[in-house]
Amino acid sequence: MMIGFIGLGTMGAGMALNLIQAGHDVAVHDIRRDSAERHLAAGARWAASVADVASGAQAVFTSVPGPKEMRALGATLLDAMAPGSAWFDLTTNSPTVVREVHQRFAEKGIALLDAPVSGGPAGANAGKLAIYVGGDKAVFEQHKPLLDAIGDQVLHVGDIGAGNVAKLVHNCGSITLRMMIAEVFSLGVKGGMDPTELWHAVRQGAIGRSRTFDRIGDQYLQDKYEPASFALKLAHKDLTLALDLGRELGVPMKYAERAMEDFQEALDRGWGDRDSRSPMQIQNERAGVQIKVSADDVKKTLARD
Repeated sequence: MMIGFIGLGTMGAGMALNLIQAGHDVAVHDIRRDSAERHLAAGARWAASVADVASGAQAVFTSVPGPKEMRALGATLLDAMAPGSAWFDLTTNSPTVVREVHQRFAEKGIALLDAPVSGGPAGANAGKLAIYVGGDKAVFEQHKPLLDAIGDQVLHVGDIGAGNVAKLVHNCGSITLRMMIAEVFSLGVKGGMDPTELWHAVRQGAIGRSRTFDRIGDQYLQDKYEPASFALKLAHKDLTLALDLGRELGVPMKYAERAMEDFQEALDRGWGDRDSRSPMQIQNERAGVQIKVSADDVKKTLARD
């Protein structure tokens, strides 16, 4: 199978090299030819243009900065790729843009799947990436050996666009959590703790001993907050004490204050004896979504690891 790879930047370089080292026939292209030196030395062919990459390729991979660049590539690929071929866009992208571009390619009989990756440059180089793939499942299965050369957690997550929905949820959670961590650590250090002692302490607590997203299965995903593991009224007390300490020390606590608004609303609803995760339901109401899965589905999902 002839493969094209466009975009040999921080992430794309490692992914393309892993495809080549897995023995695949790969043509590469980047706006900077010198970025392809490793790939050419490993056996890749240089393509002078995007159209040259796509010409004769059964599968094309792209790794570019964002929606603007992906859409621009699409205009050329649409003319150059043959019906029956497949385009895997590895870019972290807009689901809306991906779906719009997909529609035009589908009309020509070309499959587009969004396949953003998670794992950073080190993961790209080592082939240790999660790949969230959205699109035609039959096309995904047909090309999975190629994806397996790039990542070690290759997941088909739904229809076109679902890959980027999953990636944006992952990254938004990561980005928001790190800011929250900075907030509470600045409180701890200003409260007199050594940073490494504080880090060690929180790593031994309940949240530090488990993967963050594993902890939402028992209550939040099942919409089941009774009996409480840690009652809302007790969590409200602890959050109040933390905010009091922040005010005493002059530490801004905007993330905690926003959480307090929802905790207070939950208390006002009479949820004090429910689990402390129950205020998460308020966000679902704002978004107009209902999240409720069975305990069996939770177990099956965890078993997929």
